[in-house]
Amino acid sequence: MPGERSGGGVSRSTSRGSVVLSHGAGGGIDAADLVALRKLVDDGWTYVRVEQPWRVAGKKIATPPKTLDAAWIPILANLMTGRWALPRPLVVGGRSAGARVACRTATGVGADAVLALSFPLHPPNNPDRSRAFEAQLVLDAGLPLAVIQGERDPFGGPADVREALGPQPSITGVPGDHSLARGRDQVLAAARAWLATLAPPRVHEQH
Repeated sequence: MPGERSGGGVSRSTSRGSVVLSHGAGGGIDAADLVALRKLVDDGWTYVRVEQPWRVAGKKIATPPKTLDAAWIPILANLMTGRWALPRPLVVGGRSAGARVACRTATGVGADAVLALSFPLHPPNNPDRSRAFEAQLVLDAGLPLAVIQGERDPFGGPADVREALGPQPSITGVPGDHSLARGRDQVLAAARAWLATLAPPRVHEQH
C-alpha cells in the first residue's frame, strides 16, 4: 500500500483517532504542510500520508477525479479493516486535489470529519468555476469540516471560502499561497486546535 503511517507508539486504547491525508496534483506526500502535520502523533493521533497510485506508478500528471476517487476508497477500506485497522475517529483529507477527493468520498469511506488544506475553490483567475459543491457534500452529510487556506491562494483565499460555504465549516487563513510552505507552523497549530474540538466517533453500522 502506498503511503506512510506514523503512530508514535500510541496504543489503540489511548489513541485519539486517525488522520489520513493525501497530496495534491502537483506534488507528493513530502509537501511542507503534510510533513509538518507529522507532529500530530505527539498529541496521540495516528497520522497516515497516502501517496496516490498515479504517483506510485511514476506518472507526472494526476488522473481524472473519478479515477482518483476510485483509488482512494479501497485504500481507506484497507486502512480501516483487519488486525491493524486504524483507530477512530477517522479524519480524512489532504491538500488541494487531495482535499477534493476527501470531500467527495467522505461518506463513502465512513469518515468522521474532513481536513482540507488549500482547498482549490476555483481555478486561478476563474472564480465562476466554483468547486464549493464538493466541500458542501461534507456539510450536507453533517460531518465536521476544517479548511486551512493560504491568505494569498490564487485558487481562492479564506474570505472566498467563507463566502462560498457560509459559517458552518472551520476556516483558518494562514500566511502564504497555495503551497502553505510559509505557513506550515500555523497549519499545524490550526489543525491541532480543530482536532481538539472533535466529538467521539460515531457508531458505524456494519453491512
